[in-house]
Amino acid sequence: MAMERKDPFGSYNFAVELDGITRMGFKECAGLDSSTGVGKYREGTDPTLAHRQIPGLLSFSTITLKRGVTDDRALWDWREGVMKGTPVRRTISIILRDDTGAEMIRWNVRNAWPSKWSGPGLDAVADEFAIETLELTHEGIEVQKW
Repeated sequence: MAMERKDPFGSYNFAVELDGITRMGFKECAGLDSSTGVGKYREGTDPTLAHRQIPGLLSFSTITLKRGVTDDRALWDWREGVMKGTPVRRTISIILRDDTGAEMIRWNVRNAWPSKWSGPGLDAVADEFAIETLELTHEGIEVQKW
C-alpha cells in the first residue's frame, strides 16, 4: 500500500490575531518554542557515577514579531502602556495557513505583553521598508488546532 504524500506547509502564509482579531499583517514571527529544564538527582544507594534526569521548570521563549511601519500605532500604544506601568496582557494566536488560505495550525499564546519594541533602522540611500519589531513575553503556548 502506498502512503499518502504529505508536503510541509510553507512558513510564509501565517496570521497573528490579537484578542481574536486579525488586524495587522506581520512579515516575520519567531520564538514559538518551549523547553523544560533538567534536574540531576542521585540517591545515596545509586552508583557513584549514575544520576537520574528529572524534568524541571517549563519555560517559553520571547516571541518576536516584525511588520512594516504604517499609520497604525496599536503596537506602540500597547508597549507604551507597559512603559507607563499599566501593562495589558493579551491572548494572541499565531495561525499557519495552507496555500489556499485555510487555517491548518493555531497556537494560542497566553498573557502576552510587549517587553521590547524596536523602531526601524533609517537609511536615506536604502531601498527598503521601515520595519518595527515587537518582543512579547508570555506565560505559555497551547495548540488549539493541529
